[in-house]
Amino acid sequence: MDKIGGIWVYLTASPLLWLMLTLVVYLAGQWLFRRSGGRALFNPVALAIALLAALLLLTGTPYSTYFAGAQFIHFLLGPATVALAIPLYQHRNRVRQLLLPISVGLLAGSITAILSAIGLAWLLGGSSRTLLSLAPKSVTTPVAMGIAEKIGGLPSLTAVMVILTGVVGAVAAPALLGWLRIRDEAVQGLAIGVAAHGIGTARALQISSIAGAFAGLAIGLNALLTALLAPLIVQWLHLTPNGLP
Repeated sequence: MDKIGGIWVYLTASPLLWLMLTLVVYLAGQWLFRRSGGRALFNPVALAIALLAALLLLTGTPYSTYFAGAQFIHFLLGPATVALAIPLYQHRNRVRQLLLPISVGLLAGSITAILSAIGLAWLLGGSSRTLLSLAPKSVTTPVAMGIAEKIGGLPSLTAVMVILTGVVGAVAAPALLGWLRIRDEAVQGLAIGVAAHGIGTARALQISSIAGAFAGLAIGLNALLTALLAPLIVQWLHLTPNGLP
């Protein structure tokens, strides 16, 4: 056991260990997802997060140590997001045809995401700061944290809720859309992108390139809308970090 412990200490000193483990657990999640027949509960992103979290807890590894090794993947998030423009460009004619429904859907989705988060937190007895932190939970993490900071929320809490929202949305949205008999892949992608940002878009790309294109469009536009609407809604509700003014 002492030898194994010594080997582990030696391996953890290398940043490449966590990069390799991140790739391995994601590939394992992909394998389980395919073996399950594409069941939503076996979403590879959700499985990878769960496996990595368990591994960090079992080994007592600080997140900062993990991130030092996996930061290359974090860096690739930027180029990956930009690359979403490729399927969007390929389906630009469909986007033009659905411009009005897209606009209405984005506006409705953005307002619903903000109000539902605030409303549920309020019903459960959340503090004003918690309500403000949850308001932007349906947009991508950097934007959501920036919005939360500006309106008086806690960016760290917002980041956690954004990730949870993405995972839950990626797992539940396809099944929910199927239950509602929504078959149009463009509509599916737009709905998943608005509700579950980047993690949901990864799931939408597994449905089809059309779904992925519309989900990618929804990420950017919903982030912009939320940045504009969240402060206005918070002001309308008279929310402040310390409660009602």
